[in-house]
Amino acid sequence: MESGVYTQLKTMVNSFTLPGAVFSVEKNTDGSCGDVRFFAINEAFKRGYYDMFIETNDNSVNIDYDNVHTLIEGQLYTVNLPKEPNFEEICFRAAWKGEHIHTYVDTRKLYGYWTEDILLPVECSHPNNIAYCLFLYTLNKDLDAGKYAAVSPDVSSFVLKTCLELRDETEFYSSMNKVTNDLREYTDSFAACILTIDKEQKSREIISESMREKRDYTIKELFSSTPFKMFLTWEAALSETNSIIVKDDHDMAALEKKAPDWVKHMRENDVHTLALVPFIHQGEIIGYLYLTDFNSDNVVKIKEAIELVSFFLTAEIANHIFMEKLEYLSNVDILTGVLNRNCMNINVDELSLKLKLNPQPFSVAFCDLNGLKNINDEQGHGSGDKLLKEAAILLKEVFVGDQIYRAGGDEFTIISLHSTQEEFEAKINLLREKACDPDWLYFAIGTYYDAKGGSLRKAMHYADERMYRDKKEFYDKFPDRKR
Repeated sequence: MESGVYTQLKTMVNSFTLPGAVFSVEKNTDGSCGDVRFFAINEAFKRGYYDMFIETNDNSVNIDYDNVHTLIEGQLYTVNLPKEPNFEEICFRAAWKGEHIHTYVDTRKLYGYWTEDILLPVECSHPNNIAYCLFLYTLNKDLDAGKYAAVSPDVSSFVLKTCLELRDETEFYSSMNKVTNDLREYTDSFAACILTIDKEQKSREIISESMREKRDYTIKELFSSTPFKMFLTWEAALSETNSIIVKDDHDMAALEKKAPDWVKHMRENDVHTLALVPFIHQGEIIGYLYLTDFNSDNVVKIKEAIELVSFFLTAEIANHIFMEKLEYLSNVDILTGVLNRNCMNINVDELSLKLKLNPQPFSVAFCDLNGLKNINDEQGHGSGDKLLKEAAILLKEVFVGDQIYRAGGDEFTIISLHSTQEEFEAKINLLREKACDPDWLYFAIGTYYDAKGGSLRKAMHYADERMYRDKKEFYDKFPDRKR
């Protein structure tokens, strides 16, 4: 270290009561950010660093506190911290572009705290490839509304507007669409979307999307055809950061080292800049805010805005997922994954009324598993449950687009509004062909087609009667299966 500059900057940083450090920021020959190092730290920073990274490490407990600064100063900032491209970006802007930066960052995933950061340029003599910035920070367990109000008026105004929109709209998807469109316009992005992720089901839902101009595809279509493993690479890339910001080719190349398939996918879709912020609820990522091709000149403002907006969106997204799960549990048979009897009763009431007002052809089928009781008695209920699951899978394969219900223990009901009589009969024939093992999967089937769209309940009654006649024929042919 150059002793004169070090003494000057050490005196300066020691004049602050907040934890503070002066960083030396290297500029690479291509103009990008190089190494960021601790150049001088104050007593408050030294104490916080010691408590967080040294005292809690059993192998380092004998380190003399008085000399801790000698182990930090001159070292890369990553000596005990994960590499954070977003942090490097704001250090570079402060040191080399003379920007005054005040940001409030959700770093709970890394440290369990919100962090309020202040970065200021430092004017002093320095080598051609090195500049300095002052870094001050405070940690907060919860989002501090007073400090949040201290962010730039532009960002504060936008985030406040977003919160009001979330409260004004009564319908979830409508409010998400409005917020997403506002985010795209505010960040001057080409595309923006909000999506949820279910790792257990390996599924994603595009909640809302907005594009600057129409393309021959939508974001929903693009992501629906994207292998789910791609979304898992997002979480892996976020393992040591609270958001991913790609503002130029240098950042894209850095991300490519972590997630080559993802970057390949972006390049194939002509994506040049990217912002990805996770929605984290109870320690788990439940979704993402995704922006592409934003105005990279405003990257600091954009990062601050989208991270704060994401904080408020997380509560809305988590509530939406919770309500969807409640609806799922009240309408879906947990064992088989088809709709349950409660849902069937409600839908039959509604459909009966609709058919009275607007008659249309429909088909009904009752499919009852032959021999389920026998399998439960001889092989155990585990085998019986396996049979029910396989039966449901087959029904979903055959009756694509139709309503499938588990009406009782071994009985399934299908209602089809979109098939002609010939198409429905073809499905029934296919089902009989695939479910023809008398020792395992074999359906007793009864059907009814109503060309005029008459009484749904009467049609179900007729189909039920025919199913029982079919079941009787089965047990007459295989009497040993009736127990």
